[in-house]
Amino acid sequence: MDNTNVPVCYYNQTAMFFYNLSGRDLIVEEQHYRSVGFFIGVLLTGVSIIFLNGLVLTAIVINRRLHYPFYYLLGNLAVTDLCVGISYLVITCLSGVWTSTVSTSQWFFRQGLIDTSLMASLMNLMAIALERQQTIFTMQLHSKMTNQRIILLIVAVWIMAILIGLSPVMGWNCLCDLSSCSETLPLFSRSYVLTISILSLLIMFIVVILYTCICVYVWKKSRRMTEHTSRDQSKGTVVSLMNTVLLILGCFVLCWTPALLLLLLDGLHHVPQKLLVVESFILTLVACNSLVNPIIYTYRDQDVRTTFKCIFCCFCQQQHLSNHLGYHCNTSQHFSDHLGYHSNGLAATWDTIAMAK
Repeated sequence: MDNTNVPVCYYNQTAMFFYNLSGRDLIVEEQHYRSVGFFIGVLLTGVSIIFLNGLVLTAIVINRRLHYPFYYLLGNLAVTDLCVGISYLVITCLSGVWTSTVSTSQWFFRQGLIDTSLMASLMNLMAIALERQQTIFTMQLHSKMTNQRIILLIVAVWIMAILIGLSPVMGWNCLCDLSSCSETLPLFSRSYVLTISILSLLIMFIVVILYTCICVYVWKKSRRMTEHTSRDQSKGTVVSLMNTVLLILGCFVLCWTPALLLLLLDGLHHVPQKLLVVESFILTLVACNSLVNPIIYTYRDQDVRTTFKCIFCCFCQQQHLSNHLGYHCNTSQHFSDHLGYHSNGLAATWDTIAMAK
């Protein structure tokens, strides 16, 4: 019987075997991973991601004033970014020379954890952009989406992210076809890396388009409202809007673009070897998006800021948290007042957008 066409699989090899096959020099990469400055930067980034997103998640859970569709999506984003922070610490601490001791199953688990977390975070950003676009275009303070639909949307985000993260374990890898191995992720097939990069770039494109449409809509709205408001006030509102949208899109694109382009080049088999040396820094840049997300999403929301103060007061003064929340909520203005929801409609649109991310 002719066995020449039977593929040879390398399930029992260590991850080091595939890294050597791809031409990766782990000794050179180890110099970055073991430098004191890089280690401190990784530790601070990971801990900050976990702390800030944990704080946002806690605020949403304990404050009933935040139990609205947008905040449920924001809470899910905090969960995904929390997972990013944990997986970022795990994958970075087990990189470099440590990779030589990792089995294929351990490598797939480590990489699948970060891939699932990042994909869930990215898709959740798109879900928030869709929710904000719907809310603003219908001139509503809160989305009309029911809690059931929000839950289904959140579940769908996680199911898709988990399926994408588990695809290599279920067979979309190069263990039986060494010629198709990726260079950035040596146990993954280039077709998988290419698919992930294209899908992620598509999601990024959709997010950019949605926020651009929001910006154009409000700019046109401001022109119609000019005759009802002062010119300086209208101009200042539009300028503030542009600054916020630029901050939203700027951080998003800046953090994600280098990594997605690297994966795209790898999938096309055109990745420069010099880029592989700085792969860890590119991953850190992506993780930084999970660091800035809780800041950008909550810095203009007075209810969230008030809840943050209550949490800190609880730790600092050792008083019961419910007493603090009751005090602040009784003395705070109505939620619509926090947003500046005025009759001209434009201020409501602007402040709602300011919370969009």
